[in-house]
Order: sequence, then structure tokens, then C-alpha cells
Amino acid sequence: MRPNGIRRVVIVGGGTAGWMAAAALSRVLGGDPTLTFELVESDEIGTVGVGESTIPQIVLFNALLGIDEGEFLRATNATYKLGIEFVDWTHIGERFIHPFGFYGLDMQGVEFHHHWLKARSLGDETPLQDYSLNIMTGLRGRFGHPRHDLPNSPLSKMGYAFQFDAGLYARLLRRLAESWGVRRREGRVVDIEQDGETGHVSAVRLADGRRVEGDLFIDCSGFRGLLIEEKLGAGFEDWSALLPCDRAWAVPCEPGGGRLPLTRATARAAGWQWRIPLQHRTGNGYVYSSAHVSDDEAAATLLVNLDGAPIADPKQLRFTAGHRRRAWIGNVVALGLAGGFLEPLESTSIHLVQTAIARLLTLFPHRGFSTLETERFNAELAQEYRDIRDFLILHYHASGREDSAFWRDIRALTPPDGMVYKVAMYRENGRVFREHNEVFTETSWLAVMAGKGIRPAGYHPVADTLPDTETLARLADIRAIIAETADALPLQDDYLRQVGCDLTPVRRVA
Repeated sequence: MRPNGIRRVVIVGGGTAGWMAAAALSRVLGGDPTLTFELVESDEIGTVGVGESTIPQIVLFNALLGIDEGEFLRATNATYKLGIEFVDWTHIGERFIHPFGFYGLDMQGVEFHHHWLKARSLGDETPLQDYSLNIMTGLRGRFGHPRHDLPNSPLSKMGYAFQFDAGLYARLLRRLAESWGVRRREGRVVDIEQDGETGHVSAVRLADGRRVEGDLFIDCSGFRGLLIEEKLGAGFEDWSALLPCDRAWAVPCEPGGGRLPLTRATARAAGWQWRIPLQHRTGNGYVYSSAHVSDDEAAATLLVNLDGAPIADPKQLRFTAGHRRRAWIGNVVALGLAGGFLEPLESTSIHLVQTAIARLLTLFPHRGFSTLETERFNAELAQEYRDIRDFLILHYHASGREDSAFWRDIRALTPPDGMVYKVAMYRENGRVFREHNEVFTETSWLAVMAGKGIRPAGYHPVADTLPDTETLARLADIRAIIAETADALPLQDDYLRQVGCDLTPVRRVA
């Protein structure tokens, strides 16, 4: 290792973000005998779960750690997730699904949806979701893994993620990280020491007087941002004017209403409610704007809309949408809630931790801490937050609801230019573009824009190279193959039982 190489990595804070960082860094870098990893957390301080619902990139993270999928399912009470169902977002009574995977089959060198748009111009009003294997499978309560060995099958284009207990996931990651040499130190941080010349953090001091020295510090201390904000003053990019939801109530309940491999987001009068079915319980929460509803009324709305009896008391979370202006300063890198927060409408909280870890590994520093590298990290992370922000705002802005002050006010907000441009391109001739490798693909933007009822004025002219009758016949064949494939897949519950999962529901303890 280089003489100025990092020797001591200290992670301040546990929870999902802290143990994700500990597991990934020790897994990738743990072969260096001169490098040590230490995680400081206090049992006195509760953690805020960064999400129980994920997007497909979590599969890659688990693979990086060498986690067997069956073991993961059993350890975290996980279920599969094939997409997100949005209820009452366009108008009350309407719903659509944002799937993982693709629609139909590209033909004539252009994306499938242009042929679907042409069919609509011919009077075929079949909804786009009928061409998604993920959606058709999810609605049937079934599941199947992608089959990349069958390139001509719709199974080759399936994508999936997980819904799981975030606390149990952190526990699994802790076991792995400790087996790879990470040392956990119990203690509450009460002071942060800085080098007088460089301004870098040199150590954190615990309540019992112990000092924990390090070369690189990972701040996973939650919204407080103990190192990155309170000590280093990173600043915060506040997006509450664009995303006014600033609070959430969360409560688990007994299972009910079916265990589909789909996360559900139901629009409410002052925000939206999530529903995440796990093996043993259902996770629920109401994300809302405190300017439009009281805390008590929001809690009551959540509790009256559960599928089963609550098994714990509701917990409240207060937040401001946005991110640190600099998530990496000197020798401190902020991950998770310490770096920023966007409401979990598209399940991106854990993903943002994952991508920040990936960037840190790509740009892993020496003790000189290159300004060029830290600036690139900050710029890429800020861009990712903006991309996700724009996608979230689309869900609100494209709504047709006028039934409450919240929906009227949020639709009156001026949306960001990036979102406006993408919607305008789609409205013209159905063009959907993915900018700078953003996390949400063309399929994602298409799913929400089509689900919101946005109808383009035209479509790609190449779609007209197929005769009208052939276009309609091909689309009918695709629908039939997708439906047959979905019907042939096993029920999710049967699959979970086959890999040893216990689907016994938990009950509230008096």
C-alpha cells in the first residue's frame, strides 16, 4: 500500500446506511492488512430506517457481498417486488403500475411503445400495462427470476427488487461486516476533534471519554449530520418548495389484503400512503404536508386505512426534502440521511446509500484527499438527487386531482426544467430519453407519463413501416404470450416457502 494510504476508516452511526457501508468497504478493501474498519454506534440512540422497499440495484449490492438470496429472504422476512402500484394519483379510482423491466418487444428498430401508440391511433385502447410481464405477474401474486439464457422469452427482460425489514437487513449486514473484520464500538459521540492545519476530523470522542481516531470518517449519523453538518457546515439544498411533504407516520400491521409482489402508494388528501407487504407483517406509512393536515389527523387517516390491526404504535418522522451541498468534505463522507433525504415515493433511499458507497469505492482516497475527486463525488451525487427529485415531482405535477388544497397547491408549483423538458418531448411524438445514466430509465418515465394519462401527439414514423393489421396482430400476440407466461409462474408465497421462509404473521403483544 502507498505510504500515504488510508489506514483507519471510522463509520459514525449504524442502522442500514452504516452497516451497508461497513459491509461493502470491508468486503472490497478488507484484503489489505494495513486497513482497519470501525463502526461507532450507541444503543441509546434509535435509528431511522431508510426504507423497506427497494429498486433492482439492491440485487447487485447483495451479489457484491456474496449474500445467498434464500438466506437473505429468510433473514430479513423479505418478499419480492416487481414494481410500484400507484392508486388515486391521476384521479380517484384510477391506478397504474411502474414496473421493473420492459414493455413488449422492440420492433423495426424503435422502442415498443411507439407501436403501442400507433395501435391507439387505430382505436386499440389496450392499456400499456398489458404488455409488461412484471405487471401481469405482480397482479397475479406470482414471481419468476429473469431468464437471461432465454433471450427470446419475456422472462429475459424481467427485473425485481425486494421488500424487507430494514432492521433485520442491518443485522444481517452487521454479522457479515464483523466476520470480515469490522469492529463495532458501543458509545455516543459527544465531541469531534479536528486537525488544526488541515481542518480534517482527527477523532471522535465518546461520552465515556474514549477517543476513536481515523483517517477517513463516514458520517451515518442520520438527519443530524453530526460530522458533515454540525462540525463541517456542509450546507443544505432545501427542496421543500418543490416537494412540500415534510412529515410521515409509520406503523406496521398484521398482514391482510393479499401479499402481492408490489409496493403500493395510495394518494391521500394531503400526501400519500405506502403499503409494503412482508412475510410476517405489512409496513405502512403516511407521507404528508404539515401545512395541509394536522399530525393527529394524518395519524388517524393512516390508522383507518390499514389492512389489519396495528402491531405497534405509530412513529413520526420529520424531514426536509433535499441534500447536503457537499456530501464529501475533507476526510468526511456523508451517507444515508446524513447526506440528504427524498420522500420514499419511488423507494430510492437505500439506493442512494448504495450508489454513494459505489462512488466512494471508485474514488477511494489517500490521505492527501484530492480536491478533484471529492468535487466529482459531490457533483455526481447532487446530480443523482436532482434526477430523482424531477421524477418524484412528475408524479404530483401530472396529477389531475383538484379535490383538496394540497393537490391544488402542488400542481400550481413551477416544476424543474428537467422534468418539463422530458414531458414536452413525450407529448410531441412519444420520445423518452434517459439523461447521464440516471437511475430511472426510459421505461420508468414512460410508465408514469402513460399512467398519468399523458398522450403524445404522434409516434416514431418507423412504426408506420408495419401495415396496420400486422401491428395490431403482433401486439395481440405479445399480450397473449405475456399473459400465458405470467400464468405459468409460481405463486410468490409458494416460492418463499420452498426456500424456507416462515410466513406466520406476527400479532400485537399487549
